[in-house]
Amino acid sequence: MTVLEGMIAARGNGGRVARPPRQVGGRALCAVILAFLVLLPGGGLAQSAPASPSHPWHSAGEQAIEHDASQMGNREFAVDPSATYSLADLINLAEEHNPETRVAWEHARAQAAALGVARSELYPAIAAAALSQTDRVEILLNTRYYRQTLQSFDLALDLNYTVFDFGARGGRIDAAKAQLLAADFAFNEVHRQLIFRVAEAYYQLLNAMGQEAAARASLANAQTVQQAAEASLKNGLATLPDVLEARSATAQAEYDLQAVLGAEDIAHGNLATALGTSPTETIHVQPIDQIAIPDNLEGSVDEAIDRAVRQRPDLMNQVAAIRAANAQLKQARAAYYPTLGLHVRPDAQSLYGLQQTLPWGHTADLDGELSLSLNWTLFDGGARKNEVAQAQANVREAQSQADALRDQIENGIWTAYSDLKTALRQRQAAEALLVAADQSYNASIESYHYGVRNLVDVTQAQRTLAQARSADVLARTEVLTALADLAFQTGDAVQPPPLRPQP
Repeated sequence: MTVLEGMIAARGNGGRVARPPRQVGGRALCAVILAFLVLLPGGGLAQSAPASPSHPWHSAGEQAIEHDASQMGNREFAVDPSATYSLADLINLAEEHNPETRVAWEHARAQAAALGVARSELYPAIAAAALSQTDRVEILLNTRYYRQTLQSFDLALDLNYTVFDFGARGGRIDAAKAQLLAADFAFNEVHRQLIFRVAEAYYQLLNAMGQEAAARASLANAQTVQQAAEASLKNGLATLPDVLEARSATAQAEYDLQAVLGAEDIAHGNLATALGTSPTETIHVQPIDQIAIPDNLEGSVDEAIDRAVRQRPDLMNQVAAIRAANAQLKQARAAYYPTLGLHVRPDAQSLYGLQQTLPWGHTADLDGELSLSLNWTLFDGGARKNEVAQAQANVREAQSQADALRDQIENGIWTAYSDLKTALRQRQAAEALLVAADQSYNASIESYHYGVRNLVDVTQAQRTLAQARSADVLARTEVLTALADLAFQTGDAVQPPPLRPQP
């Protein structure tokens, strides 16, 4: 036994190394046979739960699952590393390749097929059967037995049709229509969510890229201040603590730059994930300087709320759920009334017969069956009453959910509208702060060269300028993010663009 085998054996026996038995009797033989049955692939005993909670569980079935997982196709798409993508380009890629849109699309297609199944109840169901049978018997006649052979050929049609059911089929069809509409609105909701995630990830990446540029500029300023301090120290115009302070500011700027670079890598990964591709893909996007940023709001919050009530896919989905609940209530009420059904069964038959000492005989005929059935449940122990009560409660529940969702939509739009107003004001303040901080830094470094300002003032001005650059980038991206959030809340992101008038 190797060291590894000994460790495995000790682990499986509570720390004690298993010893072989001295004699193999009847019990040992039964244990060997039982172990053989358990280890049979696909046979023996059925799969059981893990034997112990203290160790990982592995079985032969795990290998088959791992093999199936390895055979799954990689649906990731390649991004052109030489192209520069705008937000619209990224949204198109996400809608085309993100698997969430395909899931919602296939669900909508399944609901369309379910509507076809419900509508098929309006038509008769016809089945055809071709039968052939041979019978051979011995018939007693007087004191002798005579052999008789019968050969039959039948071609039968079976037609079943519900003539009238007091709206039960109509209720099922209406429910299927509403469920199809709900699936379509859910599909649009997936696109709304996906568009917002792509836009949010895109603006986060723009913010990270802008913060990187700001951090590199701040590092350059810190290095300039450090060089000026070291030059002044050589000329006897500065002290060593001044130089150390400048070096500390440079190190802090380098540290801030590395943190920004890490955040930028994460933002790249988040954008790639939203697109449905690998985070290792290289994605070049438009810089924030090339994106137009509005200076004021368009429209009022009341107009935004009205648009959301008309076009939000999740609210439309809930309204469709109310329709489905009403249709199910109609179906439940129809169970109180009788159902009239029609059954038609034409049967074309060809018979051949042969009796001993006699020639073959043949006949052909068309027979069948025509029946009307009236089914009416007179007593069911209160099942129909409770089904109607359940359907009525489902209708009220769906209506209440729609009311609650509308309240959430109004609150979300109010919050997004307020955030956008705040972001616009902050952007104006950030622009003013950046201009003032830049002028203060330039004046401080110039005054330091002339010996009228100390290094502490210059370092503080440099730090204020770095914070102003970061705030300016953040304020611009906050405006864009707030605009995307408002479009997300109103549902404008999934609406078709307005048609331009033809010249």
